[in-house]
Parts: sequence; structure tokens; C-alpha cells
Amino acid sequence: LDMSAAPGGKTSYLAQLMRNTGVIIANDLKPERQKATVANIHRLGVRNVVACTYDGRKLGDTFRNGFDRVLLDAPCSGLGVISRDSSVKVQRTMADIGRCSHLQKELLLAAIDAVNNKSKSGGVLVYSTCSVSIAENEEVVNYALAKRDIKIIDSGLDFGKPGFTRYQHRRFHPSLGLTRRFYPHVHNMDGFYVAKILKLSDERPKKKEDANSNQEPPTIVTKEKSKKSDPKEEAQMLPKPDETETEKKNDVLPLKRKEMGRSIPPKVKRKKTKTNAKVNKPRRMKTST
Repeated sequence: LDMSAAPGGKTSYLAQLMRNTGVIIANDLKPERQKATVANIHRLGVRNVVACTYDGRKLGDTFRNGFDRVLLDAPCSGLGVISRDSSVKVQRTMADIGRCSHLQKELLLAAIDAVNNKSKSGGVLVYSTCSVSIAENEEVVNYALAKRDIKIIDSGLDFGKPGFTRYQHRRFHPSLGLTRRFYPHVHNMDGFYVAKILKLSDERPKKKEDANSNQEPPTIVTKEKSKKSDPKEEAQMLPKPDETETEKKNDVLPLKRKEMGRSIPPKVKRKKTKTNAKVNKPRRMKTST
């Protein structure tokens, strides 16, 4: 499965590696872009490709465990191709990067669900972007590690920089060091990111809250009273109807003074006295030169 196939460069190379055997599903959301994919397939004589226009986020439910291998070259902000397309600097904003990151997380989870982990020759997924942003690369793969039973494996590339396991205040899974980053000023190519993922099972890790919610709440056992309470004792415990809150306060104050062993004089407010005297600065004596 090629989840984002248009315009067909990756699909045609996969068909070449498979020597026109097997089946490749070339999917892309926009039918207009698939026209270029179909044209390239016919031009190169490829015979094992089926082109379709599904929403990639729903392929996990449509083709659950239906593919041996999946390639997801996810839609991204294109920050890695600024060297040959300077318009990206003007067109892209931080909000665009956030939207791309959210879409990539949904596509990656759908791609993992579409991979068959029991396949003898597969169970492998490749995630890639043409961006150098942390939010579109390491954060997306780290999110998938927390949501699905997968692991990062070695990509087999002998060049490129290892992926980040920590960046500023963020901390990622240590296995993200097996992913690869490519920079235009270092490797003389477009900025790129590649992660090779192996699906272990269809199980999904449960949250701690879900595990604790299954436990029954503790029961509280209370001992019954052996003797019945007398109505006279209950009447003595209740306050008298004639007493008021002000009387209770007046009764408590002298007790506190007696316990302290000294009398506390009442507080008296002192009035501020006003003075009409003017304050003059001292005069400076003139000195004769």
C-alpha cells in the first residue's frame, strides 16, 4: 500500500523492485493528482498497480490487516525543500505545521492498522516526510508508539543523522535514535525524515486510568451499635432553644482569660491628632569668600 501515491514516482519504483509481481494499491485523496499517477504507470509499463482515491485516515478500517507492507510519505509542510522552493517560507505558518502534525498522526495510526503483523514477508511500515520539523517527525512517531504495539527498527541507511530523542524540554522514546534525518546543507539533498516501524500485534496499550477503572471500589464496613440511644441523652446533647450565638461567645471569652491567668484589656481606638505647625527647612548660612 502506497497511502500518498501521487504523482506516482514511489509507486513505479516499488513496482520495479517487485518486478511487476504481486499487487500495489496506489491511493491518494485527490482524483486530480491521481491522473498523473495513472499516466506514469501507463508510460512505464507497470501492470501490478491499482489506483484509488480513498481517505487515508479510513484505510485502517477499510483494509484492516490487509497489507504486507505500507509506505506512508505523509503530506507535510515542505520545510525541507526550501532550498529549491523559496515560496514555502512565505506560505507556511505555525498553524499549518500544527494541522499537518494532527493529520500525520491520524494517517500513521491508520497505516499501522492496515499492516498485517502476521505476514511472513511483511508487517513493516515506512513513515517519511520532506520536512525537518520536530512536530511533524519525532512527535508523530512518538505518539504512535504510545497508541499502538509497534517498535522502531533500523532503517538500513548508512548515512544521515539519527533522529532526536530529546529536544529542548521534550523527551522522546530512546528508539527514535534509529530513525534518520537528512539536511540540505549536510547531505546535499532535500530535507527529509525516515522511520522504519515493525508492527508487533493488534493490541493497543491501555491507559492507567482505564486499568484502575476496572477495579471495584473498596467497601466500608461499619459496626452496628449494641445499645439503643436513650431519648434523654439525645436531648441533653442538643443546644438549648434559649441560647443564642452572642451569649455563647460572651461565655467563652471570660473562660479564655481565666485560663491564660491574666486579664486582657479591651482594645481602645486612638484618635489621630492634627498639628498645625509648619515644618521649615533650615536656612543655609552664607559664607564670605
